[in-house]
Amino acid sequence: MSTPGSTERAPHHSMNQPRKLLAISYALLVLWISSCTQTPEAVEDVTFIANGPRFDVIIRNGTVYDGMGLSPVITDVGILGDTVAVVGPLVSATADIEVDATGLAVAPGFINMLSWATQSLLVDGRSESDIRQGVTLEVFGEGWSMGPLNDTMREQALNAQGDLKFDIPWTTLDEYLQHLEDRGVSCNVASFVGATTVRIHELGYEDREPNQEELERMQELVRQAMQDGALGVGSSLIYAPAFYASTDELIALSRAASPYGGMYISHLRSEGDRLVEAVDELITIAQEADIPAEIYHLKAAGERNWPKIQEVVERVEAAHAVGLKITADMYAYTAGATGLNAAMPPWSQEGGHGKWVENLQDPDIRARVADEMSKPGDDWENLYELAGAENIILVGFRTDALKPLTGKTLAEVATMREKSPEDTAIDLVIEDNSRVEAIYFLMSEDNIHYKMALPWMSFCSDEASLAPEGSFLESNPHPRAYGNFARVAGKYARDEKSVPLEDIIRRLTSFPANNLGLHRRGALQPGYFADVVVFDPKNVQDHATFEAPHAFSTGVQHVFVNGTHVLRNGNHSGATPGRVVRGPGWSGRDHQPWRWKD
Repeated sequence: MSTPGSTERAPHHSMNQPRKLLAISYALLVLWISSCTQTPEAVEDVTFIANGPRFDVIIRNGTVYDGMGLSPVITDVGILGDTVAVVGPLVSATADIEVDATGLAVAPGFINMLSWATQSLLVDGRSESDIRQGVTLEVFGEGWSMGPLNDTMREQALNAQGDLKFDIPWTTLDEYLQHLEDRGVSCNVASFVGATTVRIHELGYEDREPNQEELERMQELVRQAMQDGALGVGSSLIYAPAFYASTDELIALSRAASPYGGMYISHLRSEGDRLVEAVDELITIAQEADIPAEIYHLKAAGERNWPKIQEVVERVEAAHAVGLKITADMYAYTAGATGLNAAMPPWSQEGGHGKWVENLQDPDIRARVADEMSKPGDDWENLYELAGAENIILVGFRTDALKPLTGKTLAEVATMREKSPEDTAIDLVIEDNSRVEAIYFLMSEDNIHYKMALPWMSFCSDEASLAPEGSFLESNPHPRAYGNFARVAGKYARDEKSVPLEDIIRRLTSFPANNLGLHRRGALQPGYFADVVVFDPKNVQDHATFEAPHAFSTGVQHVFVNGTHVLRNGNHSGATPGRVVRGPGWSGRDHQPWRWKD
């Protein structure tokens, strides 16, 4: 059972604000920590003993990064219940759990701005691959969200399951998130409502505009999700049926989210040949809907498009100059991961997955699809043409007969089958009755360094949170599932000195928390929830590779989630204290919606 002040769900004011101090007891504590720069107003229920106050947890002598970008300070952190109570010297204090962080960095828990742990957490709530990198909050909703669902959508989702099997007892997005919390997860969870999901709910997989009544129902679904705590509206526009949505439709959905303090966040309509135009679309949506906007996993895909990244940055910073709030996130690899559906034209996928597979078995349609795959997409994002068959690794199949192909390139499989790569891709989709998961090598290492230094850039894995065991071993993930955050802190901040560690930590913590309007998250300050990571900055390292991706990162020693010790001396404790983190428009919170601020 939750204790007062420990949950973000209960509507009572005292459940969301620290309790008032008992004047006499706390006066002693105020005097005792008077040299500490943080105010003690959030400290609760300190027990005084003969030699000083007692906490639940003390992290001693660590190099403390507050998450705000300031230079670190060697000091202590005291935790009471689920809350950071004191950041400052605690020489005479004691605690049930004491961590010696000498020589280690102590920081707020990291925020994964784009997580696909939606299904993996239903199978294994420990979130091991991310917890072991210091991630304490998984943010979902890249176009598709786990609600709202209707009966048809629920049936389709059950039928589409591959290696990971789970029940779907929920209907709304909020019910899904609460289902995770009730089952037990080690990390906190939050989500955008998917523009694609809302479209499917009302239009199915049809390639047409909604009529006014349908659009109003879509907007009402967004409003309800925002009142339930969604963070905003997420889109993913290269995929069918999201591809069919017009800019005006996206503006309408974003306008529904804006009054609740939400954000519009998007996998752009193009990350390649029409990248700049796609950024312009996002900026237009932000302006017309009066809403902050973020670019998911900003990249320039395809060698001919690599120089465009500088023009994109110029567009974003010009938007800042006129008062628009535009941000981005990224992962630290030159390859992305998605399905072979991103290699085939969206028109062939109208009607949903089953219709797509049926279409590919029609000789005339098949021939047209194969022909269009071999050319730059006139009006769609052709990842096959941008990468080339030799740079596409097949990593995920549903059927046992095809799993031996895991890890081979599409070009290698085409040679084995003595067919063209285009025909091979089509055959694999038909045989596996899935989109077939694949890794596409598309990006520039120089661009990664350039993006890493941008002050308005946060970070994401764009992957599930996994463990090298059980059903997770049936497919190969992108190595970013196990390594992205350790890679940012190790390879880029430490080894290549692309950006100071304190700024990397800011953009892993307070920056995304503020962008999302999160309540008491993202900083090591009294009164904030005690999501804390203790890691060795000299040795934090990713180990997952494209050839062997199921390998944990190392260097993170301790992780606390809501004050509970989840990672202890590098080993998972099995604790599952994660909670639903709700957005600024949540109707259970008794304050005005928070809005993006400088």
